[in-house]
Amino acid sequence: MKLKYLFLTLCSSFVWAQKTFQTPFEKGNGNQTVTYDEMNVYYQDLAKNFNTIQYLKKGEDDNGKPIYVVVYNPFPEKNIENLRKDKAILFVNNGIHPGEPDGIDATMMLMRDLATKKIKTPQNFIIAAISAYNISGMLNRGSHSRANQNGPEQYGFRGNARNYDLNRDFIKADSKNARSFQEIYQWLKPDVFIDNHVSNGADYQYTFTYISTFKERLGNVLGSYFYNDYQAKNLDDMKKLGYESTPYVNIHGDIPEVGFASFEDSPRYSTGYTTLFNSLGTVPETHMLKPYDKRVDATYKYMLVNLQNLDKDYQKIKQLRIENLKQYQAGKQYGIRWKIDSTKYTTMDFKGYEGQYKPSEISGKPRLYYDRNKPFTKNIKLFTTAVPTGYITIPKYYVIPQSQYRVIEEFKRNGIQMKPIQKDSTIAVESYKIKDFKTVKNPYEGHYVHYETTVDRTNKNQSFAAGDYLVSTSQHGVKYIIETLEPEALDSFFNWNFFDGILAQKEYYSAYIFEDTAAELLKTDKKLKEAFEAAKKSDKKISEDGEAQLDWVYRHSPYFEEKTFRQYPVYRVL
Repeated sequence: MKLKYLFLTLCSSFVWAQKTFQTPFEKGNGNQTVTYDEMNVYYQDLAKNFNTIQYLKKGEDDNGKPIYVVVYNPFPEKNIENLRKDKAILFVNNGIHPGEPDGIDATMMLMRDLATKKIKTPQNFIIAAISAYNISGMLNRGSHSRANQNGPEQYGFRGNARNYDLNRDFIKADSKNARSFQEIYQWLKPDVFIDNHVSNGADYQYTFTYISTFKERLGNVLGSYFYNDYQAKNLDDMKKLGYESTPYVNIHGDIPEVGFASFEDSPRYSTGYTTLFNSLGTVPETHMLKPYDKRVDATYKYMLVNLQNLDKDYQKIKQLRIENLKQYQAGKQYGIRWKIDSTKYTTMDFKGYEGQYKPSEISGKPRLYYDRNKPFTKNIKLFTTAVPTGYITIPKYYVIPQSQYRVIEEFKRNGIQMKPIQKDSTIAVESYKIKDFKTVKNPYEGHYVHYETTVDRTNKNQSFAAGDYLVSTSQHGVKYIIETLEPEALDSFFNWNFFDGILAQKEYYSAYIFEDTAAELLKTDKKLKEAFEAAKKSDKKISEDGEAQLDWVYRHSPYFEEKTFRQYPVYRVL
């Protein structure tokens, strides 16, 4: 009787465990995703029952709700800084676009399977995941905002509480979400990073596509290893698990078989940001038209193969991340703008569907559609090599005046080491003047973004006050420093409007007064007079316009605010 009771007790305990730790996704019909409250209850329950799981408040959404990080750590040591010395860290982000919730559900199952040891316990790393990043978007549930997507039945919204696309906010950090992410990232300092998404665009046979972070930004040593070794293993293992894959089909309004280029995940994007700190970053992009349960499974399996390959290669990855920094020493060249090289490509056998055209039932005009009754395999070109279109020489230091407190705040949050100048000093620097730039006509993510920025460079002695900051480039965050402080870089602080105050004159002149002053200047300053005459000869606009001539004299006179107008307030020590 006692044996029978024990057997029943064990059976009921097993059934209880299985039922208790089934995720809401698994309990549903395969086309439903977890809610915010269900997700938190699930992880809190998991953390109560398994000492390998922690569920930590680590940030805040713009709506004030907490952002949680779930950590699976099978080791006695729980301090991340101590663990990092001889263990690797895998960091996963979910729900940046809550209408793409595959990763949220997949990660819940992954953490459960690690905790219950359904997955072999890792020997050499821990995994930390943001359970859902865009909380306000996740709470804004509906069924129609993802017009091109096949399930789930309900899901969150792309924008957050302030309607930011958080996957454009990693440098400008306008949202509390982005600032929280940066703090979490710098706490973890992960070796590998995954940001789970769902694709948009063409139709094809693959369920799983991916963006490997831009290898040129990652660096020669690390980029080569990531593309040719680590990621290649992941994709080969995915194929063994039933998921053939393609790079993200970076094409819109055309058909994939024409070939396509790698997506440039510049620093505004999640993997673009993490690449600045030498993390191996991937954006899984499951195909939006495939069934939701298949997409969740593909996302789960991609994280799973990363666990296995990171466990094997953790020492090599950690060592290569250190070696990679040698490429970014003072005096070396650094590419700050890139373009895809159209002369270099690889090929792949791409599995797609025939793209054809038929009359639109809306307009009667030709419209593109994909015929799933006509699958094909075609050899296509992939353009994956980028070349720099602009360089800078890496300085030994940047000097940031303490008045630029927003920049200083960003650097502190991102773990950048800065040294205050101890006393008023004069330093030999390279100085930038903003020569030219263009600005978008319509606001983009809360900004009128600048682009195609160019600078004039001069060497001079510059005075700095005690409390201004010296920033050495000999540190782990060197790429973040360069990409934010170099105005010509695509996602520089300048291009994101951090320094727009220098772009407007603060003083001017009244023509009826300055006419007499200008005439006197031309009489008494021979060099100014010669330059003025040369300008009239070389520039028709000046020669034919009296106002333009007066303005030219003003801008070349001592009265013009030379020290501030377009003077970039960050300096370089070479």
